[in-house]
Amino acid sequence: MADGPPTIYLDNHATTRLDPRVLEAMLPWLTEHYGNAGSTTHEMGREARDAVASARASFAESIGAEAREVVFTSGATESANLAILGTAARGRERVAGAPGGHILTLATEHHAVLDPIEHLERGGVAVTRLAVHGQDEPARAGLVRMADLEAALRPDTFLVSVLLANNEIGVVQDVAAIAERAHAVGAIVHVDCAQVMGRMPVNVDAIGADLASFSAHKFHGPKGTGALYVRRRGRAVRVEPIMFGGGQERGMRSGTIDVPGVVGLAEAARLATAALGEEPSTLRRWRDRLWETLRSSIDGVALNGPPLDAVDDRGSPQRLANNLNVRIAGVDGQSLLAMLASDGLAVSSGSACSSEHPRPSHVLLALGLTEDEARASLRFGLSRFTTEGEVLEAARRIAAGVERLRSF
Repeated sequence: MADGPPTIYLDNHATTRLDPRVLEAMLPWLTEHYGNAGSTTHEMGREARDAVASARASFAESIGAEAREVVFTSGATESANLAILGTAARGRERVAGAPGGHILTLATEHHAVLDPIEHLERGGVAVTRLAVHGQDEPARAGLVRMADLEAALRPDTFLVSVLLANNEIGVVQDVAAIAERAHAVGAIVHVDCAQVMGRMPVNVDAIGADLASFSAHKFHGPKGTGALYVRRRGRAVRVEPIMFGGGQERGMRSGTIDVPGVVGLAEAARLATAALGEEPSTLRRWRDRLWETLRSSIDGVALNGPPLDAVDDRGSPQRLANNLNVRIAGVDGQSLLAMLASDGLAVSSGSACSSEHPRPSHVLLALGLTEDEARASLRFGLSRFTTEGEVLEAARRIAAGVERLRSF
């Protein structure tokens, strides 16, 4: 973009900029201290081992867990696959007379959850994908109906998997209430927490998670590093490995540990947790400013997902502070995205993991939007590096792009 306008990046649900403080923490383990954490017969290996142990304890503290409950992975996709596939065999074994067992999830989950569940379904596991409140009920849009969940739970339900906060419309599910109902029938609860670090408090006990998946690059950490929380207290759970080799991570995830990556993950989580007092309110302020500017400058723009100021029964926000998803009437979404990209504006129409197979967002379709409405939608994700000036300039470029497209 050297010859064009400066790039404005508002696609932080897809990935975030590496925080310079995280890079600083990682650099020694990329250069001077490059030992393998599994090679403990010498000092460099022991240094790496100790760095991994420290990172494990630090990350555990950020999510209200114990160090022994943290398994390092390559990201939330691997974590979710390990959680789902790794519990499937054990889950089915416990259900007498029901060799397949039953999994419960939501129709609006990320494909990192939906796809491994579909794989199990082809192998004989029964699957229920619950619908959510549609956009015709804006105050509840994207939330699961608890009555539907209760009705769908069965004696052979061994796993319930749900996003804490949706990666497209930002809706925050009442996971604690879901977990309470799931545990009543003996099911294990996996929570996809990929989008929440730094945007809302995360405590695995408070949300009732037995398993929880995380990706460092969603909260200003390095790409290719993540974690799976595996409960080992109280209702302890066990997962079968899906990768085999050196037996690292207590046999649950073989492979050489990425020492710089896990150091970066832990530091990014520490910084995200420390910033919870101020950062979400700033994100919310810029997000609301973006919405108000778009609404006042573009005819036919509407909100996807719950209201920006929606709160639950406890007064907690029902939508991520950094999330905005809008649809623009009479505009082809792909043409608008291409035009905005040429203008130096980085936004998306949905999950980055679906961009290789461009289809209308399954999340927006689940809200009852038409294919045309879903294709005419834009997703914005703000971060700690987003400025008010960028928000206002982004709104100006979008309004200008819409005007040009409509003039055609």
